[in-house]
Amino acid sequence: MNKSLLSFGLLLSPLSMPVAASQAVPLIIPPPPQTEQPLPQLQPARFCPALEQALRSNVGGEAKVWSVTVLNSDGDVLGDVNGSVPRIPASNQKLISTAYALDRLGPDFRLKTRLIQNPDGSLELNGEGDPDLGIAGLQRFVLAALRQGGSRGDSVDTVQLMVREEPRSNWWPSDWHPADRGFAYGAPITRLALTSNAVGGAVSDPYSRLQRLFEKEAQRRGGTVRIQRGQPLITRSNDEQQEPLVLHEETSAPMHALLSLANTESHNFTAEVLMRQASGLWDVRAASRATERWMFEQGLPISGLRVADGSGLSRNNRVTSKTIAALLMRMDQHPFSSYYQASMAIAGRRGTLRNLYRGTVLDGRFRGKTGTIRGVRSISGYLQTADGPRYVSMISNGSARPNTVMGQILRSVQRFSPCPSSAVPLMRHAAPG
Repeated sequence: MNKSLLSFGLLLSPLSMPVAASQAVPLIIPPPPQTEQPLPQLQPARFCPALEQALRSNVGGEAKVWSVTVLNSDGDVLGDVNGSVPRIPASNQKLISTAYALDRLGPDFRLKTRLIQNPDGSLELNGEGDPDLGIAGLQRFVLAALRQGGSRGDSVDTVQLMVREEPRSNWWPSDWHPADRGFAYGAPITRLALTSNAVGGAVSDPYSRLQRLFEKEAQRRGGTVRIQRGQPLITRSNDEQQEPLVLHEETSAPMHALLSLANTESHNFTAEVLMRQASGLWDVRAASRATERWMFEQGLPISGLRVADGSGLSRNNRVTSKTIAALLMRMDQHPFSSYYQASMAIAGRRGTLRNLYRGTVLDGRFRGKTGTIRGVRSISGYLQTADGPRYVSMISNGSARPNTVMGQILRSVQRFSPCPSSAVPLMRHAAPG
């Protein structure tokens, strides 16, 4: 990935400043940015009869496997089919984890990998899960460890290096299917991940690979590096409180570009790292609970919400289309809304939507996130219409023709915006009789 192409339009953020190398986990996270916009309040009593009828016609006899919600910027629920039924979202889960990360960390935040020298002279390699870290970065760390980046007189022949990494129990969410773990999309989630722990397929033991490549590169340069494994520190002992020396640092692309990698290209590893980094917790269960708390704090309708991972590969995730649509509306009010929307795929143009709706009335007008695992298809995002934005979420668990239905739904939303009723654009639901 070309970082220079990913970097654009940086905003100042409290976390754009360097973080002390001795900083412990969990992270010290600043409060989210202030906004004068109110939290979203959905108006379920107001809807568009023509759109509601069209949505039900679109799903037809498959209504029981669909959840569809359409909102406008006033919070009016213009159309809804089973919008309060929790379903498996697949990669629409990334809309939650990326919103959480953007809110907590800001668009300038960068993941860091550091080689540090402690006050006692010992060396440590620490990482935060940079998905862009590659072989060239590893070579620069070897140079720094052998002191070959500066004066030749300072170089050393043998180096003892502590590599701090998560225990294997944290590499995969426990509920990821074993078969998925062999593919690149199911690569282990580690702090020190060369090429996102994928080379064709998943790298099953990223620590051993890092050790082997590090030692081989040191040998090629005439030195020896003996690597010892250690777990990330939660606290440092009193004799380690003195500020360590950063010998070399590699940084990822900025947060807003990482969001694009997660949402536009649906990169699972990046989404998982962002959720962990936002919570400061690398145990996925604890990070998931922190994400759920954040969703609650946003004032969103979260009935039935269950966060099991950050990417959507887990089949234990549950979310309603009403929750996702309300999240999209909330993020459109957020101070960093432009970054969130810019991270989406675009119909007919970019990312996982590049080949969908090309040359149709939806081309270039829908920004969203797709989701696909066996039996699950979802698309949620922002549709620009003549009557302003529409926040649309569609999740199917078992549809026989999901792509066709989704295209029909988006066209219906555009067609009935504004609502065609000339007398009362938004009607109240009739009382049950």
